[in-house]
Amino acid sequence: MTDCMIATYNVNSIRSRLHIVIPWLEKHRPFALCMQETKVDDPLFPIKDFTDIGYHISFRGAKRYNGVAIASLIEPKEVSYGLDDGGPPDEDRLIRAVFDDLTVVNCYVPQGRDKKHEQFQYKLQWLERLESLFDKHHEADENILCCGDINVAREDIDVHTPKRILGHVDFTPEVWEGFDRLISWGFIDVFRQHHPDEANQYTFFDYRVPNSVDRGLGWRIDHILTTPSLAERSTDCFIDLEPRRAEKPSDHTIMAAVFKK
Repeated sequence: MTDCMIATYNVNSIRSRLHIVIPWLEKHRPFALCMQETKVDDPLFPIKDFTDIGYHISFRGAKRYNGVAIASLIEPKEVSYGLDDGGPPDEDRLIRAVFDDLTVVNCYVPQGRDKKHEQFQYKLQWLERLESLFDKHHEADENILCCGDINVAREDIDVHTPKRILGHVDFTPEVWEGFDRLISWGFIDVFRQHHPDEANQYTFFDYRVPNSVDRGLGWRIDHILTTPSLAERSTDCFIDLEPRRAEKPSDHTIMAAVFKK
């Protein structure tokens, strides 16, 4: 594996965000950009916009909801979609790509809506199923990167007003437990590896909150997790706020990690 950058971005509609995604890829040339909430049927995915700038694109989606994609500088040796444990496959929520000795898993965990809603229980189950996927197919000594919109803010410093937000479906003990189980499988939060105590570092800023970026009213619910062998190679992990400040932005922004040989 050569020196490379791998990034994650909930685009909240890929066709509405091409004016941000394509220039960002051209400027930074990451090895891979993992995208969530592409919100487009597969026949309508804008493949040519990526191939024209030298990227291979793997994707699975549906109109209006969900959707995942990985843009990569090389074509993966193997690509699979969804969970394979007998439950709902959710192929538009998870894509797993193998590049030589590196496996990249891009996922969009259900948000959960409300703690009393059935979707919240589905979210908790989904986190368990994600852990089971790694149990079934991988070992913690492999080079694995799991990233995406996990819809979990794990620590107080991952949200702007933790006392007020506590109990939200993304910031509550039930989802912390699921996230911790995933971490304990063998992952390291690469952002916290480089910024262990740094607050006001967020990847999501609600459209409904005026001037949320400048006021620092955000959440860190997008993550890049790696196995120890990759974490040792990580030289940086950062959040780029410029995509959130762009014209007609997603409500999320880009997080990227850099790795050396």
